[in-house]
This record gives sequence, structure tokens and C-alpha cells, in this order.
Amino acid sequence: MGLGVLESRHREHVPGTVFLHEAGRVDLEFSLETSEEPGQQSEALKHIGSLVLIPQPSASPNDPLNWSKWKKLLFLIAFAYGCGVAGADGPILSAAAVQLATEFEVGLPKFISSYNGVLLGCVAVSSFLGNSLAVKYGKRPVYLVASILLIAGSFWGGGAKSLGSLTGSRALVGLGVGPWEALIPASIADVWFVHQRGFRLGIFNLGIFGGISLAPPITGPIIEKYGWRNCMYGVGGAHILQLILTFLLMPETAYHRSAHLSLDTAEKSDVDGSTKITGANQPEGVEHTEKITSPAVATGPASLEYAPSTAILPTMRELLPWSGYNHHVSLVSLTTRPIRLIFSPIVFWCTILFTTCVAWLVLIAVTISQIFSGPPYKFGVEQVGATNLSSFVASVIGALVAHRLSDGLAVWMAKKNHGIYEPEFRLPLVLSYLVFSAVGFFVWGQSVYAAEPWAVPVIIGLGLINLGVQLTTTAVAAYLVDAHRQISGEAFALLGFISKVFCMGLTFYITEWLVDSGIRNAFFTLGGITAGLGLSSVPMYIWGKRVRSWEYRHEVGFHL
Repeated sequence: MGLGVLESRHREHVPGTVFLHEAGRVDLEFSLETSEEPGQQSEALKHIGSLVLIPQPSASPNDPLNWSKWKKLLFLIAFAYGCGVAGADGPILSAAAVQLATEFEVGLPKFISSYNGVLLGCVAVSSFLGNSLAVKYGKRPVYLVASILLIAGSFWGGGAKSLGSLTGSRALVGLGVGPWEALIPASIADVWFVHQRGFRLGIFNLGIFGGISLAPPITGPIIEKYGWRNCMYGVGGAHILQLILTFLLMPETAYHRSAHLSLDTAEKSDVDGSTKITGANQPEGVEHTEKITSPAVATGPASLEYAPSTAILPTMRELLPWSGYNHHVSLVSLTTRPIRLIFSPIVFWCTILFTTCVAWLVLIAVTISQIFSGPPYKFGVEQVGATNLSSFVASVIGALVAHRLSDGLAVWMAKKNHGIYEPEFRLPLVLSYLVFSAVGFFVWGQSVYAAEPWAVPVIIGLGLINLGVQLTTTAVAAYLVDAHRQISGEAFALLGFISKVFCMGLTFYITEWLVDSGIRNAFFTLGGITAGLGLSSVPMYIWGKRVRSWEYRHEVGFHL
């Protein structure tokens, strides 16, 4: 048992378990004789300090894992901005929902279901389709097309003369948002190593959830002073910048890498048919032997010597919309692959957690105008929008501490576990859903019900909810990527589809539910659900490795 994580009764080597720290490899004999990568044969394992790089980078300079720090940083800046403006598209006019419903002469529930419900439904569809196209042809062309759709939808919305036209523009925007939510975690897994992903996934979540939180404070004053149409045109301009950054700073990350480079302890001999186990914790399917006799710490990553035939791609070729990447599996088969993941307990559990995190923020975004526009607060559009500032600040704080609490905790626990890393080491952070978000819902419901000063529900309630959501989604995303890296794109496509369908359903009844149940009862219910889901991380932490073993043995989530 490693730090409370129960070992599998059926397999010594379980997918997702890796040797992350040099101290865990003192008596390990490792072989790489059958490497398919040029220049990789007979190389020592590459590492940073005492941390073994997982997965191992290939010998090619074009491998995204081998990109320079600057190139990776620019990639991060581009996707962070892209996720931010994509996340902002949902609640872009939420601060004025009551006023816009009056302008279009419809009830508030009708406006919300048309304005946000259709967008969320299209996000769900494009999460599936975008993933299939990305696996088949690469992620770069999908990001570029998605950005173009966002531009077109935003300018269409600004010129809409009827609710039907506005709804059509929102459908187009939804098709553009989906890939930015579904594909970025897989891109992060392409570019960064296991011990580096938590912080980058935190930035991804900050972009999506920060965009949701920051949009109303920014757009509220704009709508009040210049009108909602000019606000939509401004968003279109923001998406033009998104397209430029995507074109210049986000090259293709899909890369055909040999399976043995994952260093997964469950790598089977089906890669090449050869298996040789010479150590107690030896990865399978390898040949050349590397003996590590002491946990000596290296000063940095091992230098890469590229094969003479491997040339760095010229910049102009990297800027091509399509790199020529093509997966051998048919597009129809790729489209159905995510559906099969619903039978994976890990994917299903992560989907429930992530879905509620997204749904709670959507719920707050679509009801905040309803709550604060009327008595006792009677806020204007600008004031309603400003209430989301505390949500954004909490999301930023969550992203800043996610690095230490996600990556730092995982690395520390791996070191305590004799250098062996388990994906379940990401899960203690999910308890923040109980500690922060659940408490935040109780504060929110009680304070609004009792007509407390606005600072209580806004600063304390919304702040706690968003802090817990930011930390929880970072942990869940990192766990899902680490446990199922090879199919992370498909997993997030399913996750995005289910979460958006659920959120779309919320928009049809949430405003009436608040009226019928009352503010306190409604948000106390959400707080109870949140607390229960936070506690569910405890059994998943304990039995998660056995679940991974079961999934692998029954070909659920590992063999698509």
C-alpha cells in the first residue's frame, strides 16, 4: 500500500503508475533495446534533478516535449488567452439578462434558454466533433477553425435584429467554444511532463472559469454605456486577436511517439512482442539495460543528441494551418470512441465532478441578474456585473496555489512513496470542493435569503465557491490526464459533452426552480451535493489504483 492507495490484487504493474523520482529506481534494471526513435537507443533516462521525465522525450527536436522554454511559454500564453475569451462568451450578456428579456419581449426563462441554452448545446456537439477531427488531423487546424467561428458568431450577434437571429449567432459561437474546452488538456499532455501539468491545467481552468467570472464585470459597464451590440462587436475583436495568437504561437502538438517512452509500469509487450523484466518494478517491453545504483541527483535534463536525419521544422512550415498529420483510424470510429469511455469508472467519476463544477458557475452566471436586479439589492447592470469580480479574484488565487497544491503535493507524495507516482496523489486537493465550495453555497443561500449586506454573499460566498471549483477542476483534470493520458482527448470530449448537455438542461428550469424552492433551500441543496461529491474523493483515492487495474484487465478506457 502506497500512502493509503491500495495495490491491485491482479497486476503488479498498473497503468498510470510511473517512476517519477530517482530514489524509487535504486535497484532497477531498465532496458530500451527496441526503441523506434532515432538516437534514443542506449540513452540514459532523461530527468530534471532527481525527477525522471514522464513521458520520456524522443530524440526528435520536433517532439513538443523538446520545445524550448520560450516556445512552451508562448504556447501557454496563447491558449490561456484563447480559453479566457472562449469562457467569457457564455455569460457575456448575463449582467443585462433581465433588461434584454424585456427588450426582446420574452420572459426571462425563455431568453436564458435561447441565449445560453443553445450555446451550451452546440458546445457539447463541437466537443465531440472537435476531438474526432483533432485526433484524425491534428489539433492546430481545429483551433484555427474554432477561432474563425467565434469571430463570425460574435459579429453576427452584434447585428442581430431578433431573438431568433441572436440565438443562431450563439449556436455558431458554441461550435467555436467547444474545441477550446475539450482539447487544451490533451495539448498540455502533449507538451509538458507529468510533474509540470498541474500548474498548466490550473491556467487552463483559470482561463475558462476566469473568463466566465470576469466577463460580467467588464461587459456590464460597456453594455450600460455603449449598448449590448457594441459589446458583442468588442468580443469579436477579442476573438480576432485570439486567431492571430493561435496562428503564430500554437503549432501542432500531435506527435507520433513510441509507446515505450511513456515509462508506464503497465506498458505491455504488445508494442513489439518482446518482454524482459529484470527488476522488481521494471517496465515491460524493453531490452537495453540501464542500471541505477544510487539515487544521485543530476544537475539538469540530459542533453538530447538528435539523429542527423532529424531536422527542425522551419518556422514557415510550422505556421501552415495543417501540418500533414493524419491518424490511421477512420473519422467515424474516432467519433464513437469517447462514447465507450462512459463505462470507465474513473472517467465517469471525473465527469460528474467536472460537470457539477461547470454547472454551478453557469447556474450562478444565469441567475445573478435575477437575484441582484430585484429587491432588496436593486442593482443596475454595471453593479450586477461587478459582483463577479470576487469570483475572478478567487479563481486567480486558486490558479496561483494550484501549482504547489497539485504538482508540488504529487511530487512530494511520490518521493515519500519511494519515488513511485500514483495518479491518485492528485485527489487530496478535491477535498477543497467540500471545504470551500460547499461552505460557499451555504453562505450564499443564507445571506441572500436573510438580505445580508451584498459583501457577504458576493465576497465570501462567491469567493469560496470559485476557489473550491478552481482547485477541484485542476485536480480532476490532472488526475484524468495522468490516469488516461493516451485517451485524454476522448475523455475530455466526453466530459465536455456531458457537462454542457447538463448545463443546457439547467437553463430551461433553473430560474423557476429558484422561485419555487426559495434561494436558501436551492443553494443549501447545491451545498449538500457539493459536499457529498468532495467526500467521494476519499474512496477514489483509496481504491483508484484497483479501479485502474480493473479497467485495464477488462479493456475499459485503455483499448479504444
